[in-house]
Amino acid sequence: MSSQEFSKRRAATLGIFCLIIASSLVAARRTNNIMTIDTANPKSAAATKPAQMKSAAPTAEEARQFVEAAENRLLPLWVGAQRASWVQETFITPDTEEMAAEADQAVKAATAELAAQARRYEGLQLPEDVARKLKLIRFSVDIPAPRDTAESTELSQLNASLQSDYGKGKWCPDAPQGKCLSLSDLDHLMATSRDPKELQRAWEGWHAIAPPMRKRYARMVALANKGAHETGFADVGAMWRSNYDMAPDAFAAELDRLWQQVRPLYVSLHAYVRWNLEKKYGPVVVSEDRPIPAHLLGNMWSQDWTNIYPLVAPADADPGYDLTEILKAKQIEPVGMVHYGERFFMSLGFAALPETFWERSMFTKPRDREVVCHASAWDIDYVEDLRIKMCIEQKADDFTTIHHELGHNFYQRAYDKQPPLFRNSANDGFHEAIGDTIALSVTPEYLKEIGLLENVPPASSDIGLLMKRALDKVAFLPFGLLIDKWRWEVFSGKVTPENYNKAWWELREKYQGIAPSSLRSEEDFDPGAKYHVAANVPYARYFLAAILQYQFHRALCRESGYKGPLHRCSIYNNKEAGARLNKMLAMGQNRPWPEALEVLTGEKQMDATAILEYYAPLKQWLDQQNKGHKVDW
Repeated sequence: MSSQEFSKRRAATLGIFCLIIASSLVAARRTNNIMTIDTANPKSAAATKPAQMKSAAPTAEEARQFVEAAENRLLPLWVGAQRASWVQETFITPDTEEMAAEADQAVKAATAELAAQARRYEGLQLPEDVARKLKLIRFSVDIPAPRDTAESTELSQLNASLQSDYGKGKWCPDAPQGKCLSLSDLDHLMATSRDPKELQRAWEGWHAIAPPMRKRYARMVALANKGAHETGFADVGAMWRSNYDMAPDAFAAELDRLWQQVRPLYVSLHAYVRWNLEKKYGPVVVSEDRPIPAHLLGNMWSQDWTNIYPLVAPADADPGYDLTEILKAKQIEPVGMVHYGERFFMSLGFAALPETFWERSMFTKPRDREVVCHASAWDIDYVEDLRIKMCIEQKADDFTTIHHELGHNFYQRAYDKQPPLFRNSANDGFHEAIGDTIALSVTPEYLKEIGLLENVPPASSDIGLLMKRALDKVAFLPFGLLIDKWRWEVFSGKVTPENYNKAWWELREKYQGIAPSSLRSEEDFDPGAKYHVAANVPYARYFLAAILQYQFHRALCRESGYKGPLHRCSIYNNKEAGARLNKMLAMGQNRPWPEALEVLTGEKQMDATAILEYYAPLKQWLDQQNKGHKVDW
């Protein structure tokens, strides 16, 4: 999956112009190019408010003027925050971290002020677009700031420091003499090593970056909850769940419903993988009677099991090609890999990416500075300054991820004619799902059509192809669910700082059937070793995307006239599918997500039957293989 959330969360993305020197920041404040209007100055603050706001009773016209003024105020702040965050993530220094906190505070303060003012219009009969914009103002940051200036400043500093700590994280196994390993180095080790002791050391080494974050994270929770309460929510978790055109409890129930649909598929995959790992490592290391140790699944967070495919591959199901080796043999460099992704979208009828995309994106890891390598897509100016940030390597996963990230970029451009508050996806799960939907079309048939593959593997290879994809997509499902389940309980106070790690591993065992690699205690802070926790990126979007992408894929394949098995369908070069897709993308967030879903799929409810259809041949095969073995945990 992409791994960073795409949308950069508007104001929640931390950062600031960075390479712009401090004097430029001062100038920016004076010109209001980047920073918010000085809310300490009554005349400046008043300039953003319509005159009618002084009236005793609110009116619909006043509300319309208010949202118009709010959009005019917020858009330049979002643009500034995007530029800011870009530089902070691509040039991590103490200075950029400090400036990031400063910019973050300004954005959050302005949003908190506007969200508080928006409550004046609650209960009014308003035009649908005005009412929707008032609602979206309240959700335009993921971590709301308290109105108190000192607390707002502290919150921004905490957020910037947590994100920078993650970006700078390293494991130094033999310090001070030994070489320190970055997350990229550790990713490679986790993917390739078959030594359980080495894997355990690497797992523990990376997770050791998180304990210093623990106290600051707890303080961040308290401050963010205060901001959420001042905005009208019980806590930050309730605020996040409210951002889906349904009540918070209804949204939580919807996630549970979808999980119950897909859980049998996950359980079958888990059982098959577990007994194969026992066969490889022996019952002392992994046993059918226990959850799978987290360090044995080829990924630091056990969210993607693709790297252990050689250990669990079905016999006689070799697809006959290795895309990583093809990319290397053909000497396709990172930028060339991105061009393949661009041409996919152009084949659907989308225009080419702007020249600035190629000039300003980060395609490879710089050698001279610290950066956040986590793949992400960016819409810097909310119009045309599209970029991706990746540390691309010549490997199949990155080839697929490029298609995913560009899905974000083309979505961003499709809705750039919408009013500012509607320049987002129908819900945040849609944005992730679009990128993943396109990635599902990276099939053998597609690879042959673009010249990377000479022969398409026969149907007899389908179990192998499905297994490889399931180790990525199906294995991810419970992880995509539990991250926010943990945070919802943290924000609500059900889980206190004294029980952070205990609650984390209880959820991981309950949903994933995964156990820690070694004894853990409350001296540890294992959630902080995941980017999205350290950076405060809501995660339910990824679970939704894991469901929606198959629902989208099925609908687009039907639109293209495809009749074969769903897992072999690629919409590459199909203008009808492209037009259907673009119609939904162009809506942005101007209507509730069920209406956007209906435009693309003809359905108004999220539905996991498409993912079950996609993997049906694999599920049948897994159930046969698992006979005589323990299923579930």
